[in-house]
Amino acid sequence: MAHALFGYDGPCKNIHGHTYHLSVTLMGEPLADASHVKLGMVVDFGDLKNLVKDTILNEFDHALVLNEEAPYSKSEVISNEFEKVILVPYQPTCENLLLDFVSRLKPLFPEEMKLTSIRLEETPSSFAEWNQGDN
Repeated sequence: MAHALFGYDGPCKNIHGHTYHLSVTLMGEPLADASHVKLGMVVDFGDLKNLVKDTILNEFDHALVLNEEAPYSKSEVISNEFEKVILVPYQPTCENLLLDFVSRLKPLFPEEMKLTSIRLEETPSSFAEWNQGDN
């Protein structure tokens, strides 16, 4: 995903990209039904992966994410040259993207399963992390 930080005073004001890594942690009771094929699972990892893919990855993967307030966000060059442009009502920092992802994912889990943390790595040494216990 690529982004630019509107009005920022460093090099991140320019369009640039990252290979983000997203980690999602859930808490719940493992299935205890011995006759069920998913015995011991809180969630099937395939189901979780598909949920994250459908909710976040399909939209943001290989997209250009821009603050909708940036004058260039509505530029014909941007809209004509890039197929996947997402305008967001916030500065598209790692921290704000993470909070957006939390708000998209949190309501999708059943009551017995809680979203407990999400970590978004922008680079191997730069990341933002959200924990339910801190909120």
